[in-house]
Amino acid sequence: MRVGLLGIQGDLEEHIAATKRAMEEEKIRGEVLMVKTPQDVEVVDGIIIPGGESTTMGVLASTNGTLSKLSKRLSEGLPALGTCAGLILLSRRSQDRVVGPTEQPLTGSLDIEISRNAFGRQRESFEMELQIPKLGEKLFHGVFIRAPLITAVGRQVDVLSSIQEGVVAVQQGNIIGTCFHPELSGDTRVHRFFLGLINNGT
Repeated sequence: MRVGLLGIQGDLEEHIAATKRAMEEEKIRGEVLMVKTPQDVEVVDGIIIPGGESTTMGVLASTNGTLSKLSKRLSEGLPALGTCAGLILLSRRSQDRVVGPTEQPLTGSLDIEISRNAFGRQRESFEMELQIPKLGEKLFHGVFIRAPLITAVGRQVDVLSSIQEGVVAVQQGNIIGTCFHPELSGDTRVHRFFLGLINNGT
């Protein structure tokens, strides 16, 4: 199994470690490959789009055609996991809590609308236990860092987890998106769920 990690900017090492651990736990033979070009997108069986700065990631991925190639492959069924900024990059529409609608490059692959920095800036980062029924009864430790919030979902989108403020995790077919950072939780269940999509061909 070849799992790609969009390696333009963001928390890469944590995702690599979580993915490798999830592979070990699921007894999957595979590797994690950095994705930085359209050619890299072509050779992976699934892709993780990490946290970071979504506008920077989108602009840099657009300049060499990586974003458009990614959008095409996602529409063809490539399994994807987008976390925090990665979720924003996958969304149909993004707006900032302070400045309003953004014009940042997006794949539009997830039929959701996003509010960036919905909980405030870095100092308002927080952690909380989440109910994610698809992962089992055990609560999942959510780490929210300058986190977005999902403010609207399309009819094809399954809500995986919500908190009082709104939706924080979704799935639409081959794509999983979280407002939080599962790679920082010490819990591999989100990554194992993602690997399952690759194994099952969604």
